[in-house]
Amino acid sequence: MIDYDSYGPEKVLEVYHPKSGMRGFVVIDNTALGPAKGGVRMTPTVSPVEVSRLARAMTWKNALADLPFGGGKAGIVANDKHMTAEEKEEFVREFAEGLKVVCPEGYVAAPDMNMAEDEMRIFAKTIGDDKSCTGKPKDMGGLPHELGSTGFGVFHATKVACEHKGLDLKDVTFAVEGFGNVGWFVSKYMTEAGAKLVAVSDSRGVVIDEKGLDFEKLAKVKKEKKTVTEYGGNVEPSHSLKTVEADVLITAAVPDFINAGDVDEMNFKIIIEGSNIPMVHEVEELFHKKGILVIPDFVANSGGVISSYVEYIGGSEQDMWKMVEEKIVTNTKNVLKIAEKEGCSPRMCAMKIAKERVLKKCKICKV
Repeated sequence: MIDYDSYGPEKVLEVYHPKSGMRGFVVIDNTALGPAKGGVRMTPTVSPVEVSRLARAMTWKNALADLPFGGGKAGIVANDKHMTAEEKEEFVREFAEGLKVVCPEGYVAAPDMNMAEDEMRIFAKTIGDDKSCTGKPKDMGGLPHELGSTGFGVFHATKVACEHKGLDLKDVTFAVEGFGNVGWFVSKYMTEAGAKLVAVSDSRGVVIDEKGLDFEKLAKVKKEKKTVTEYGGNVEPSHSLKTVEADVLITAAVPDFINAGDVDEMNFKIIIEGSNIPMVHEVEELFHKKGILVIPDFVANSGGVISSYVEYIGGSEQDMWKMVEEKIVTNTKNVLKIAEKEGCSPRMCAMKIAKERVLKKCKICKV
């Protein structure tokens, strides 16, 4: 069941098309700071509960990034790997038709899992308003997520966290869960900075090399073979990534990747949540007690929504890179400084900041 509290969700809208079988939903969590902002994902297992959790994460993410957006998220239940391009387009169009009652005044969409700029073109045209979504193609004034703004932000959060721990990136080893858009770009920026990538996973497994994986070769293998496991060398099941020997783990794919039973076996110095909700908050607290620094998702991976905001106000690609770096670096440093001073976990500190900003503007929240 969806959890409701004094912050929201304000609205939960389900859309169904009887003829095609398209089913989707949007959760508008909180609009105190502005229209709800969050991506649309398309997976066969996405649920209203998952979307509501992600929408709440967006409420805190936008507040902490100090953006005039509330929190929202949407999902379409479908496996695009088993669909033609025409069928996928039809689903996106039917979903957008159902969201005309809330877009763009109450909800602003964006790409998420298995959704990209082409789908945002369809979404915006169906709604009839370019302000209904971000991540659109360049010819529509968009700053596509394919530019890698989220991974760029995750890299800067990782850099700040390493500095906080007294680690030089040139001496750091790291592992990445997921090699999609976020994982690809954060791996690129980290290796360019001199860090050693020792393990990376996707849905088919994890490839491990303590001497370091070659990013260019890995990127080529992923593009041509569709999986990192074709890289060669030591290949293990995906869950083996959790026990890899490395300084930093960067999550960049699925929700709930780490659970309480994993904590004792994991010995990273830092975990960066490049993906949304890779673990529940209680698990983060267990890592905090163990002395492992966890940078929360809504601190580390807000590069995408910062980029969305720049697009929303008509800014340029150069404006985007500058704002992402400035906000991510400032926010991460601020959260770590206060967390160290108060002796609490980074999430507890970041949540306090975000909640204060929402409550200051919220007319319907219980204070």
